Amino acid sequence: MLDKFKTIGQSLAQRVADKASEVNAKVGQKAKESEGEQYVVGLDVGTEYVKALIGHVTGDTVEIIGVGRAHQDLSDMQAGAIADISSVVANCDKALSQAEDRAGVSVRTAVIGIAGELVKGTTTTVRVTRKQPDKPLDLLEVEKIIKLVQARAEAKAKKQLAWELGGKEVDVRLVNSALVGIEIDGYKVTSPIGFQGRDVVVQLYTAFAPMIHIGALERTAQQLDLDLLAVAAEPFAVARSVIGNDANASMSAVLMDVGGGTTDIAVINDSGVQGTKMFGIGGRAFTRSIERELNVSFVQAEELKVGLSDHKAPQAKVPAIEGALTKTLDVWASGVELALSEFNNKLDHLPHRLFLCGGGSSLDMLMDRLEAGKWYTELPFTRKPVVQHIRPEQVVGIIDKTGDVTDHTFITAMGLLRVGLDTLQFSASPGDSVREKIDKMLRV
Repeated sequence: MLDKFKTIGQSLAQRVADKASEVNAKVGQKAKESEGEQYVVGLDVGTEYVKALIGHVTGDTVEIIGVGRAHQDLSDMQAGAIADISSVVANCDKALSQAEDRAGVSVRTAVIGIAGELVKGTTTTVRVTRKQPDKPLDLLEVEKIIKLVQARAEAKAKKQLAWELGGKEVDVRLVNSALVGIEIDGYKVTSPIGFQGRDVVVQLYTAFAPMIHIGALERTAQQLDLDLLAVAAEPFAVARSVIGNDANASMSAVLMDVGGGTTDIAVINDSGVQGTKMFGIGGRAFTRSIERELNVSFVQAEELKVGLSDHKAPQAKVPAIEGALTKTLDVWASGVELALSEFNNKLDHLPHRLFLCGGGSSLDMLMDRLEAGKWYTELPFTRKPVVQHIRPEQVVGIIDKTGDVTDHTFITAMGLLRVGLDTLQFSASPGDSVREKIDKMLRV
């Protein structure tokens, strides 16, 4: 009997040793595969889900080789911002582990998205009158002008946040900055270096976020042992996903990312980000309306909401579900109208193309409201907006090799990979052009 137990023990020990060797081999393989290669993680920390995409950087493109997703609890996020760091870290770890298992590499370089009502993105226009108009503009003078614009934009963001929070002062930090346009004496230029002139007008997009939100993201990255390449305002990331690097492109569109906790809107005009707006109504608000009106649990309400779009909801309950959703949709549409109305003083008209992404936009009634409703009649559209989802294949420079990135719910994470590609390209260029040097000034 003793010999029998001894044999079983030896067999068990051998299996444990074999398993350890297998794990070590996989770890070694991951480390080996990542040597000499460049990878980046796009981590979309959403209200409903954490999504992780691992991208292999190859020249001017990023190939998605790993996909992971983990569900968030109701108390983990509030209005798009982290409310429970430890729980969010655990969810991010699950999503990252899934993506790494699929990719076969362990990646530490990451771009994390930031959203929420307190993230302020806007385009600021500043006119500078030069004391020496005959002197050609140089890089140093342009840098001073850009810093002046950023300082004014920061003061504006602080003032707006203080007003929204009842006078409370909030520390903010610049998370994204992009050049929209430069004019010298009324003449539009793509690069101002070498031009003479008296009046220089600079349009600069900037996004600021409260330090408390950025600190939570940095703490999350630290606990996940990630090297934070960039923090990106998610509307800006979505905009980058569809603009790309084509200097001759002239894209104009309204982009809407309808997440679980917020709706994030970006307006692009002639491939320049004119501004971003966010308000705190997303997919969970629709679920809550069903929960409240039908007196069911949140989980049941979510199932009924999803079932309405995939035609699996009980037919007898459809009228009640639609009635509950209609009330919240009315408020949501008013939020969209109010957000877009704030662009009236910046643009003569709004782009008539509306591109949507995010899990909240999967609701058929939401798409129907944008397509058939009259919400746009008081806004400066030249014609009725055309509404459609952003498709993964429309994201510039990002290619899915897994076959798992199939719909609009992954667009924000793909946009974060795009921001990562931009950041890596600008930091690695040995012989920068003047335009690239200006772009580097804007990197944060």
